[in-house]
Amino acid sequence: MCGWVQISRDFGALTFVDLRDRYGITQLVFNAEDDATLAEQVRKLGREYVIAATGTVRERSSKNPNRATGDVEIEVKTLEILNVSKVPPFTIEDDTDGGDDIRMRYRYLDLRRNPVQQNIIFRSRAALETRNFLSSMNFVEVETPFLIKSTPEGARDFVVPSRMNAGQFYALPQSPQTFKQLLMVSGFDRYFQIVKCFRDEDLRADRQPEFTQIDCEMSFVTQEDILQTFEALTKHLFKELIGVELPTFPRMTYDEAMLRYGSDKPDLRFDMSFVELNDLVKGKGFSVFDEAELIVGINATGQATKYSNKDIKDLTEWMKRPQIGAKGLVTVKYEEDGSIKSSVGKFYSDEDLKTWLDQFGAVPGDLLLILSGETERTRKQLSELRLEMGNRMGLRRANDFKPLWVLDFPLLEWDEDAQRFFAMHHPFTSPKKEDVAKMLNGDHETMKNLRADAYDLVLNGVEIGGGSIRIFDRELQAKNFKLLGFTNEEAENQFGFLMGAFEFGAPPHGGIAFGFDRLCSVMNGQNSIRDFIAFPKNNQGRDVMIDAPSEIHDAQLKELSIEVKL
Repeated sequence: MCGWVQISRDFGALTFVDLRDRYGITQLVFNAEDDATLAEQVRKLGREYVIAATGTVRERSSKNPNRATGDVEIEVKTLEILNVSKVPPFTIEDDTDGGDDIRMRYRYLDLRRNPVQQNIIFRSRAALETRNFLSSMNFVEVETPFLIKSTPEGARDFVVPSRMNAGQFYALPQSPQTFKQLLMVSGFDRYFQIVKCFRDEDLRADRQPEFTQIDCEMSFVTQEDILQTFEALTKHLFKELIGVELPTFPRMTYDEAMLRYGSDKPDLRFDMSFVELNDLVKGKGFSVFDEAELIVGINATGQATKYSNKDIKDLTEWMKRPQIGAKGLVTVKYEEDGSIKSSVGKFYSDEDLKTWLDQFGAVPGDLLLILSGETERTRKQLSELRLEMGNRMGLRRANDFKPLWVLDFPLLEWDEDAQRFFAMHHPFTSPKKEDVAKMLNGDHETMKNLRADAYDLVLNGVEIGGGSIRIFDRELQAKNFKLLGFTNEEAENQFGFLMGAFEFGAPPHGGIAFGFDRLCSVMNGQNSIRDFIAFPKNNQGRDVMIDAPSEIHDAQLKELSIEVKL
């Protein structure tokens, strides 16, 4: 057996060494009385030494049920020290004493730890299962370019200077979107790719500057065809990888999701849906409610007795943090004895408050949590509160999976500051068939109400994938670019190749892209995608192991015709 020394235990005549490799830990036994030379070798061993040991497998007298090899051990006859090791900067254990920074600096050591290795192995299996499933459905894997043209829409591009074309730049792709559409024009009616994508955006636990997508496109299909195909892929991955049989995925429109949960990616592991109170609470002299556009709340079932006044004060302060920005929180406790206590009790009678409780379907023991203010902001704040209460009440269980299709997104979003429309998904998303005429001929207000033939796959409150039916008509695509603020010249300069392709018999087509890193993390009940990426970046977008990004030599800059001014 070959591997690394996890730990050694010297008991005089006998020395026990735990040997670790990719497949687990095996106990080696060295008998000093049988071989003094071998015993001397063993005394030289330190943590993470690389060794090769040969011996006889035998049954352990003291078995370890927590190990796959816990019933056996190796009685070693020969030992070779293949390489020595410095003392590692953190323990190579399942539960390590190393913090994030030190583990990222020594990522090659962190990858020796079993939980991280298992994550990377899971990712490998997920990629193989994806390829097997899509290949069985006649999808063709095609690689698309990494050096492409920069586009102004979406997140910031990473740009790459061209030495042979001084003053000009490539961009790394945020997605292979236009290329996969061109493949549909080319007659490859089913394309997929497990592909690296790049976005120069601010980072958090579920974002990296480079990430991986399961990228797919299909020709001659409807939205229903795509939903059925990729629901089947998701079910297949869950069954084969973690043994979970998912039911038929429910569907919800974007408008319904925002109305009920204040989010276009609601976590359906628990309900706690929004209840509006505008009609019941206004005109009672409570100016906070009287002046609000929206009064809305949630019912935290069974929490009335669990939340003291101090707990509610702490929860209110949590809501007032700058990240959420609520001005306050109104509470109503429906006590077990049927009495009602509220933070606004001086403005509302018990009869008033009872109508609120009825509106929520509350029973004794429930706690109402209510926010008010401008409609969109208040819904977002209540969405955050709903998720926090789900955490506190233990309702967001990692091994409970609730998928959801969210449909019928708005096609365009109006930005008051910029005084222009932005694409909710991307500029190539088609409006729903019944809205095409409105898009071509409608006025400004009509454009705000256009619906997209777009869909997102949400799992446990995380957007796992998203896609749409695409525009495949030059006139409609040109109209969409115009709505997004492109001049005809800008549209032609940026996307003339695509619109030109539409003039040569482009088929109807649509597709979807799954966030592969994110899918792996959610399937394993984890919040961060970093441990499913072999060599991730930190929160500042740096690879602290290789110290990148870094400066380059003046000679390289000169070759690229770049002058750096800081």
